[in-house]
Amino acid sequence: MLTRSPPRTAAHPEDRGAAACARLPLCGQDPATSAGPPIERLNMHTQLTATLRAALAAAGLVAATGAAAQADLILTNGKIATMARDGEFVQAVAVKDGKVLAAGSNAQVLKLKRKTTQVIDAHGRTVIPGLNDSHLHVIREGLNYNMELRWDGVTSLKRALAMLKEQAARTPDGEWVKVVGGWNEWQFEEKRLPTLEEINAAVPDKPVFILYLYGLGFLNKKGIATLGYDRNTRYKDGEVELDANGQPTGRLIAKPNALILYSTLAKTNKLGHDDQVNSTLQFYRELNRLGVTSAIDAGGGFQNYPDDYGVSLELARQGKLTVRTAYYLFAQRAGQELDDFQRWLGMTHPKQNDHMLYPNGFSAEGGGENLVASAADFENFLEPRPDLPASMESDLEPVVALLVKNRWPFRLHATYGESIARDLDVIEKVNARTPLNGLRFIIDHGETISDADLARIKKLGGGIAVQDRMHFQGESYWKRYGEQTRQMPPIRRMLAQGIPVGLGTDGTRVSSYNPWPSVYWAVTGKTAGGMPIWQDGDRLSRYEALKLITTGSAWMSGEEKVKGTLKRGQYADFVVLPQDYFGMDAEGIKRLESVLTVVNGKVVYGAGEYAPLAPAAPAVSPAWSPVAAYGGYQKQ
Repeated sequence: MLTRSPPRTAAHPEDRGAAACARLPLCGQDPATSAGPPIERLNMHTQLTATLRAALAAAGLVAATGAAAQADLILTNGKIATMARDGEFVQAVAVKDGKVLAAGSNAQVLKLKRKTTQVIDAHGRTVIPGLNDSHLHVIREGLNYNMELRWDGVTSLKRALAMLKEQAARTPDGEWVKVVGGWNEWQFEEKRLPTLEEINAAVPDKPVFILYLYGLGFLNKKGIATLGYDRNTRYKDGEVELDANGQPTGRLIAKPNALILYSTLAKTNKLGHDDQVNSTLQFYRELNRLGVTSAIDAGGGFQNYPDDYGVSLELARQGKLTVRTAYYLFAQRAGQELDDFQRWLGMTHPKQNDHMLYPNGFSAEGGGENLVASAADFENFLEPRPDLPASMESDLEPVVALLVKNRWPFRLHATYGESIARDLDVIEKVNARTPLNGLRFIIDHGETISDADLARIKKLGGGIAVQDRMHFQGESYWKRYGEQTRQMPPIRRMLAQGIPVGLGTDGTRVSSYNPWPSVYWAVTGKTAGGMPIWQDGDRLSRYEALKLITTGSAWMSGEEKVKGTLKRGQYADFVVLPQDYFGMDAEGIKRLESVLTVVNGKVVYGAGEYAPLAPAAPAVSPAWSPVAAYGGYQKQ
């Protein structure tokens, strides 16, 4: 039984099947009673049957007959959102060889069952295509996940500090206790940040580093001593705060460049290889728990290619990664970015898939989100907007030209409209000499992009990846710039211009990696603290929001024709939800997770009654890892 029957409209699959039948002569008639000689009647029936089957197959309702068409897996009794169009739901979906074979009623789809077919009953639950995060730092987080105490989703500062103290007690001497992004003060009941006094009281004897967005870092006294920071410690564009005696307080302030925060984090301890392998497996499983089946990795600071991609590559070649991953290469050496990209051109290429089992399972995609350091503006809304240096255009142009010449897609981190306008000047200049001619590029973030620059992106054939950074930083932006009436980022205007838009998180060091708060933000226009920051007409429907984080994100890796809907020929990546996303109270959306996740037609995660269907997760290592004690995203 369905939890809520969809309205019977022409879009309903059974109606479409009936309509296809009605357009054919003699549809539904017995050939034995039809006019004409027996052989003609038989030939006519055979022809009509083939024509009808072709029409139904085109509608995604049935597949060709024969043993080859029999399903490997069938999910029945669901409220299955095909996402092919708004309001289209079916009862069942069949899978063969990692792709959707058919979608329709239970009776239609079960005809494809064979003795070895795995049949799973959804028991009326809502089923959606797997979520696809268009901007997630998944590879880097995989290497670090088991080292991090996640405050993502924690609802009180009291509980967050208790977790800090508890984790310190189980952490061995010589190891750090780290909270690395995914939270803000507005999610806490107390609506404030922790004080240095509270942090030091919670953990006096182990080094602690806490990252707050791109703006602040907190070190306890033991952390300051371990790093050797003193009154002489200096960072360009950053401040080690000093007390009245000229000693570091423990506060690190980005001004506005976050290098001081990232550099400090890089000086803390790292996991060994075997633990990094385990950490990566744990993080991918955590994403599966939240309904993520695909992610586009935007590179990241201190994420060097190929060294820091080795663990993911190793697991991909073993067929063990459970999230399809397309990755971009992020230039790390300021002033030497062109050299990096020239070197990488000889090492890899777009669409080089290294996953043993999945098509596009672990694939290089292009260059970015950092093409050159001088083009990066930082979304640190605790500080004024940075002006890009005068050298930016001369730095960026040769890199863009190289990528376009070699047909590498690229993406650019750009928060402010002022930065985006200058980026587009460079892209247009390169395009005039060497036309993009369909080569995809992405502007990442775009919170204050102008209408004029949206038109330029449309003309050039680019797309925009948006994230819920305003869900985490809306209050900070309004405090600095005043109350806003224009949607940030202006998703409605992007869609109105026909620009491809993908939704994501920008997890894990600023926003959380959980995609559901991002979907919640798109549907409600609210921050983590509950402040409405969008006008009524800006909020997306549930269908629109889900479309952006499925098919919309698939555009960012050139996969929109094979990923994001549950219709014949699409990748068989889907998620069973415990509540009805389309009908539930909006406040519950941010707390959704999966009870069953399927990637490439195989169960990769199950909870409750579905847990026995999924492969067992390896034990977390090291044993003292915060993940072993708390898991990842919290609900307390």
